[in-house]
Amino acid sequence: MHSPTSSAFLHVKSAGVTAVLGPTNTGKTHHAIERMLSFPSGLIGLPLRLLAREVYNRVVARVGANNVALITGEEKIRPPAPAYWVSTVEAMPRDIKVDFLAIDEIQLAADLDRGHIFTDRLLHWRGQQETLLIGAATMAPIIRELFSNAPIFSRPRLSKLSFAGDRKISRLPPRTAVVAFSAEEVYAIAEWIKRQRGGAAVVLGALSPRTRNAQVELFQSGDVDYVVATDAIGMGLNLDVDYVAFASDRKFDGWRNRRLTPAEFGQIAGRAGRHMADGVFGSTGRCPPFDEELIEALEDHRFDPVTLLQWRNSALDFSSLDALLHTLEQRPTHLRFTRGPIAIDQMTLETVSRDEATRRNTKSPADVARLWDACQIPDYRKTSPAAHVELVRSIFGFIVRRGKIPAEWMAQHIAAVDRVDGDIDTLSHRLAQVRTWSFVSNRSAWLDDAEHWQSRARRVEDSLSDALHERLTQRFVDRRTSVLMRRLRENAMLEAEINAAGDVLVEGQHVGSLQGFRFTPDPGAAGEAAKTLNAAALKALAGEFEARATRVFDAVDDAFALANDGVIRWLGEPLAKITAGAGILSPTCRILADEQLTGAALDKVKQRLDLWLGQHVKKLLGPLEVLEKGEGLEGTTRGVAFQIAEELGVLDRTRVAKEIKAFSQEDRGALRKLGVRFGAYHIYLPLLLKPAPRSLAALLWALHHGGLDHVKGLDEVPHLAASGRTSFTADAEIPKGFYRAAGFRVCGERVVRVDILERLADLIRPAIAYRPGASAGEPPPGAADAEGFVVTVAMTSLTGCSGEAFSSILKSLNYVPAQRPGPAITAPLIPAAATEPLKSDAGTQSIKPGSSPENASIGVVSNAVEIEPSEATETKGENQDAVKEESGEQVEMIEIWTQQRPVHTPTRRPAASHRPRTSQSLGGAGSTEGQHRPRHDGKQTSEDAGPHKKDKPAFEKRPPRGAGNRTPGGSRAFTASPERRDRPPDPNSPFAKLAALKAELEKKGTS
Repeated sequence: MHSPTSSAFLHVKSAGVTAVLGPTNTGKTHHAIERMLSFPSGLIGLPLRLLAREVYNRVVARVGANNVALITGEEKIRPPAPAYWVSTVEAMPRDIKVDFLAIDEIQLAADLDRGHIFTDRLLHWRGQQETLLIGAATMAPIIRELFSNAPIFSRPRLSKLSFAGDRKISRLPPRTAVVAFSAEEVYAIAEWIKRQRGGAAVVLGALSPRTRNAQVELFQSGDVDYVVATDAIGMGLNLDVDYVAFASDRKFDGWRNRRLTPAEFGQIAGRAGRHMADGVFGSTGRCPPFDEELIEALEDHRFDPVTLLQWRNSALDFSSLDALLHTLEQRPTHLRFTRGPIAIDQMTLETVSRDEATRRNTKSPADVARLWDACQIPDYRKTSPAAHVELVRSIFGFIVRRGKIPAEWMAQHIAAVDRVDGDIDTLSHRLAQVRTWSFVSNRSAWLDDAEHWQSRARRVEDSLSDALHERLTQRFVDRRTSVLMRRLRENAMLEAEINAAGDVLVEGQHVGSLQGFRFTPDPGAAGEAAKTLNAAALKALAGEFEARATRVFDAVDDAFALANDGVIRWLGEPLAKITAGAGILSPTCRILADEQLTGAALDKVKQRLDLWLGQHVKKLLGPLEVLEKGEGLEGTTRGVAFQIAEELGVLDRTRVAKEIKAFSQEDRGALRKLGVRFGAYHIYLPLLLKPAPRSLAALLWALHHGGLDHVKGLDEVPHLAASGRTSFTADAEIPKGFYRAAGFRVCGERVVRVDILERLADLIRPAIAYRPGASAGEPPPGAADAEGFVVTVAMTSLTGCSGEAFSSILKSLNYVPAQRPGPAITAPLIPAAATEPLKSDAGTQSIKPGSSPENASIGVVSNAVEIEPSEATETKGENQDAVKEESGEQVEMIEIWTQQRPVHTPTRRPAASHRPRTSQSLGGAGSTEGQHRPRHDGKQTSEDAGPHKKDKPAFEKRPPRGAGNRTPGGSRAFTASPERRDRPPDPNSPFAKLAALKAELEKKGTS
């Protein structure tokens, strides 16, 4: 037997050897396939299982599946009589003879991890007629040296390869392959590209052929424009890549983390440009810039030649375990060979050989060969060296002791990975495990029913591969964006669909929503993905904009609505926003539309909305337009009408108090005919206090006072008004003018509807106008002594609040409270039929309906003496106190409200015609809008009145005699009139009789 490293041996084996060398994209692999098919039989060895599956599919397409076999470590497809064999270099069958044999990527003979296998095939495997060596031009010198008679053919690159410099990933063009050298880095880049560009395919060397092919198809079909890959892309994967971007320049080669060699850079960069299309390469991400020397080498395809090949002795001695180990340790004698690093199979053998049980089981050369075969199982799982050794030991134990691996043991391990749940890492780990069982099942001598286990393992691998492809696509591909990008590139007509909710579907993919004439892309998209969605949508919606404009122009008035935010909506979709016009009652609208709505379509929409808005204002606030024009009105009346219109139908009375005072009845009548009402606090139009007119008025007020975006309460206040609330808590940040435009008035801590405030004035007016002891008839609800009143349920019910909230309303209207003992009315009442104080020879009692008998005595009237109301009040109060003291009853305190007025000294007042007018004349010091003192005839209503009188200053009506003075707090100070202090008491008066009764009771109590 010749030494495998002798020169004579090499020269003998060089017969029929041909080499085809050159850079990437030279068609070398295609040439090898065509050359093989020209022979009756052939075998081609390829560097990757992925590439082997690709070449197998191509050959099957040419000659049929029955004529082609596929042999890899994990997969065997072997028809009964195949003529052609496609295999990985490691799995090339030893027991066949073929006319043609090819070995691809022979430069891998210098690889530290797998180089010794390529060197062995290079030296020892031959076709009967032709052996074709395919690889990089760097192998030419060593091929000439090893095979001196072998012709070498160089194939030039079909396209030009040029350097494009360094670019950010965001600036990489479509049809780019980004290369990294770890799964973590590949995943990170792919996720970034998904966010910015819609997605990327992922190609890793560890992927199953099925997963890899599915990922490559994403790129090849145009579903994605980017592929992120490891250096597996440089090994014969034919992709339509225009640009190769290196995201890193360092890789772990199984022994150390090192920088790529120039030849390795060239192998990967050469994937840019296919056939006659030029290619471009560059750096990106964290990859350092390329130096000029490297750039020139890559562009010119000039690399240092390979000078050493990795070698391991293939002439093994199986006579004993030690003999096998010894032959594996042999070193080469040829200068171009170097002993490669110890491979995983040899390390496993060395480990198990130290196990006593294993040594006992390796008694014969056949047993040693079986052990070596078991050590050939690749460590796909990469869990730990110890775990891999334990697996090999277990399988060898089954084989040597039982002859076969137990079926239940195989079933258990395959079933453990027959699951498709989990993430990418989980599925990848299961695939690595099932690859191990696929490799084991393809050793037919190890199993009873090898084909069954091959089929089962392949089925599990296929299901896991499909699941992994799905997870990779879900994680790294935005399917929606990829579909639309492809359709846009094809410049095809895009089918758009808009559902009832406004969602826009283009080619069945949701791209955003269309509201009115504004398209909003899906917020989940970003970067280039968002641009793609927007471009696809606008292209698909071009006709929709024109059609919508026509439908808007033809729409009936009821199809439009103006919301509280100032947006005009058509069938619920926003079309425009109102803006301030020349006058407060003449707003305009601004169309809300994308720039695609132009020309005649835009004019039609604008024309229709302007017409509707004018009609809408006229429908709800038409009376104000009449007042604004003032037709038929003259002078001051016309001025007041204009102010009412400018204030949107609710005008503070104080602003025009002087003008109203000068009105004639004809002036008032003219305004009443136009719907105007003269209230105690406001001049307003009752018909315009409904929610719809007030909401529009509030919008118009906001337009002229800062704009819709700067006035708070646009939504809250109209909503509260529409809900029927008559009052609610005031918000200090909302302008009072806005509340008034909405039909409300700020009263203390509450906001009260204007008409409710007037109705409240109608309730208070008769209560304070009634004078117990002076006014005839039944007292109205809330009436109290003198000019006071008490709060009634009717008052609080009207405003929908009570307690402190209602008190704040009254205080804002210039009323002040005071506490005193009850009841509210202590003066004697005068029957309605009486026109003067009751007189009787014997005296009579005037009893207020509902009053108690003890109070009835207060109403006794003397025949000869006129009783002043103030005196009666004081006397009754004293009598009640006296009676309650006798009976032990607790005095009930009540709250009396009176209008606040300044304190007057008890001096003689000037005549009414000569008294000076003060602020109190129109409501007292600090009075609010248009407050006036009440009339005392009890006949006045709120129409044409201030709070309590009919256009007549309060000072013209003198208060009742004996009314006394006001304290600074506003309460009544009761004092006797100076004239009465000198008058002798009447022994027949009821007061004298009460005093006598009191004295008599005290006397009895003493005795």
